[in-house]
Amino acid sequence: MTDLDPRLDLTFERITDLPKDKIWQAWTVPAHVLPWFCPLPWKTVACEIDLKPGGAFRTTMRSPEGEEFPHLGTYLDIVENRRLVWTNALLPGFRPKRFSAGDEPAACGDFAMTGIIELSDHPQGTLYKAAVLHADVAGRDQHAAMGFEDGWGKAFEQLVAYMKSC
Repeated sequence: MTDLDPRLDLTFERITDLPKDKIWQAWTVPAHVLPWFCPLPWKTVACEIDLKPGGAFRTTMRSPEGEEFPHLGTYLDIVENRRLVWTNALLPGFRPKRFSAGDEPAACGDFAMTGIIELSDHPQGTLYKAAVLHADVAGRDQHAAMGFEDGWGKAFEQLVAYMKSC
């Protein structure tokens, strides 16, 4: 995993009996992302994936009240069944994103972040590591206050349950 800074970064780690390829599919096939990507009662209602460095990772989440939150990121690094890295600080094609009033709202807030998912073999199946790197302490704190640990935990449980049913 990338060098992490506990002042700026949030991490999440779980062990599952799901094989790495099933987790990879959950993260890289739009139809598989929709059922699990955000914790219920929120829903992911749209997903677009252009799985290549510089390609788009676009999702739209809907709150229980019906408000929609589009999120647009760009893939940075892709190692099949092992590592997936994306950022919301860049638009597709590596174009820098402006974070200012008037930009579309995002469910993850208005802070720059880079997400990293790493999968490795474990005696019980797969070790799932997630990290979210933030540009500053304010972004990290905002993400933590939004319920990072609980939200990513619930989403991961939904991922496992959904992929076991496939």
